[in-house]
Amino acid sequence: MASKSSGHKKGHLVSPGDRLGVIEEFTPDVGTYVKNGVIYSEIIGKSLFDLAQKRVSVHPKLRGIKVPKIGSTVIGQVSSVQTQNANVRIFNVDKKDLSGIFTAVLHVSDVQMRFVDSMFDVCKPGDILRARVISEKNRTYHLTTKDKDLGVIYAFCSNCGYMLEPRRYMMHCARCGRTEKRKTAFDYGKRPT
Repeated sequence: MASKSSGHKKGHLVSPGDRLGVIEEFTPDVGTYVKNGVIYSEIIGKSLFDLAQKRVSVHPKLRGIKVPKIGSTVIGQVSSVQTQNANVRIFNVDKKDLSGIFTAVLHVSDVQMRFVDSMFDVCKPGDILRARVISEKNRTYHLTTKDKDLGVIYAFCSNCGYMLEPRRYMMHCARCGRTEKRKTAFDYGKRPT
């Protein structure tokens, strides 16, 4: 696979977080990052190993590919909830659907301005929410829902899975009658534009 004249070896399609090598073997170049001496891909693209220069890089597979960045508005599905945080699988960034999925964390302190006791009062697994990326610390996207246009946009009953309807300060299930709490966006239940 390596061309003798160029000293390059084309790699495979890689995604963010894929391991490319170690700093003892290669110098990291564009499209990569290093953590604990290991070189990882920072983007979706093709890896390229320059054997003569001992460099590794990743070049974008598609131009204009969308990845979450600080300040991006994202839409994702809640995959799990604990008392202090919820894990979210992002599938839309700045109104553009993604071909892959990124994971993020929403911490209880970033939900709204007033005190929130538990993430179980904010969202449940399966809910769809809109949030803003506020940090990429430790290669993890951290989210906030503190604005009125952010929060759960579709919530589903924990008992029967039916879509919940807003009623005053609670969410109500028309099928089984259950009431639950959520932190909803002002346009809850409306199709995002």
